[in-house]
Amino acid sequence: MTTAMMAPQKIATIFGGTGFLGRYIVRDLARAGYIVKIATRIPESAYFLRTYGTVGQIVPVHCLYQDQDSIDRAVEGSDVIINCVGILFERRRNTFRRIHVELAQSIASAAARLGAARLVHISALGVDRAKSRYAKTKLEGERAVLTAFPAATILRPGVIFGPEDGFFNMFAGLARFLPVLPLIGGKTKLQPVYVGDVAKAVMAVLTLSPRGLDTPLGCVYELGGPEVITMRDVYTRIFGWTGQSRCLLPLPFPLATLNAAFLQLIPPRPLLTPDQVTSLKTDSVVSENATGLAALGIEATAMGQIVPGYMERFRSGGRFGNSKTA
Repeated sequence: MTTAMMAPQKIATIFGGTGFLGRYIVRDLARAGYIVKIATRIPESAYFLRTYGTVGQIVPVHCLYQDQDSIDRAVEGSDVIINCVGILFERRRNTFRRIHVELAQSIASAAARLGAARLVHISALGVDRAKSRYAKTKLEGERAVLTAFPAATILRPGVIFGPEDGFFNMFAGLARFLPVLPLIGGKTKLQPVYVGDVAKAVMAVLTLSPRGLDTPLGCVYELGGPEVITMRDVYTRIFGWTGQSRCLLPLPFPLATLNAAFLQLIPPRPLLTPDQVTSLKTDSVVSENATGLAALGIEATAMGQIVPGYMERFRSGGRFGNSKTA
């Protein structure tokens, strides 16, 4: 038996593993040979992820996020911990502070006490500049994590795109039914990043030594794609990819905030909240001289390589909607 065969299999615990980003991280962890524990309040919701690995490799674990003992049990025995839990709007007890700060601190404390080797915490691009409650609690969460686990790595991705995203899909969906689309913060700059690249960044942090050195304590990586676009550009590209054409109605921030006060009441998922309007007042782009994907050996994927493929379903007639008949 070789030394490699005798080496114990590494264990990873991921919080938020059933989400959009989380499922890509689970897939890559499984491919790298990890046993993956998915900490979730509803284990059945993670069963679909078991096909990402071999029998017994993907293990949904019941975890109550408000219970430190439950978090400890999910973390215990794991070599690496990944936290990608986050919310875009508040509902009842799921407040920004509860999820972004208190839960993040609980996970980091458990990782430190129980001897995890690595902790990767997913934050968001621009949280050190934005004024929204979302951004402020994300930044406070980063600080809480680093206080509890100083060697944690913080990843700040921009708007994440991919086949299941809630960004391009949402706007393309609205364009199918609304003759006029609201344009809020038309000049606000965004730097969207591919979900697969963010998952690769997580794996690079766990397995690589950036720049040939050990990962520095408390290192922050800002993850953005190769293009900086505005909200107006977002609509323009969607129209080009889907063959749709809609009028845009620019909304000043005060009016958008007023409208959002009503739209946030729509269940189960609000179309827009006042806090999201506040977020749109600040650019979400990689800072000058920031450490990013390149430092992890990752070449950023352009939107044009990925997004048109899943925008086809919004085109009249589907994939072949613009094809000429023979």
